[in-house]
Amino acid sequence: MTYLEWFQTHGEKHKAIMQKLSHLSEDEVIAYFRFDNMLIKEPDFCLLYQTHTKCHDNATLNCYLCACPHFRFDDNGLSKVADKTLFSLCSINARQGSQYINSSSIHHNCTSCFIPHTEAYIKKHFKRDWFEVMAQR
Repeated sequence: MTYLEWFQTHGEKHKAIMQKLSHLSEDEVIAYFRFDNMLIKEPDFCLLYQTHTKCHDNATLNCYLCACPHFRFDDNGLSKVADKTLFSLCSINARQGSQYINSSSIHHNCTSCFIPHTEAYIKKHFKRDWFEVMAQR
């Protein structure tokens, strides 16, 4: 699956959940997206839920902004770096990020970054339309 295919599919899953939650306040929606709740109520939202695994080792992980608004990707590559293709990066160069580099490609690794998974960040950037949040960055 390409980045773009995943992004579109994930956004549609998010949209379906948000339709179910249309009667909830912003704070209630944000609380609903807490990892422990999503694991039980939305087991198909993330493949990692099936193994009770978090993508980020954060005790208060919130999955509302799964796929960071600062993550940039292009399935054809963003640029060439020497003899490798850069496929993804962090637009704010978060210090917690790193790169996964192999013989032909470079991908951004966000696993140590919690920025978009804190409820304060989500509340600051909250939109009921996930695609709108993602497009703003």
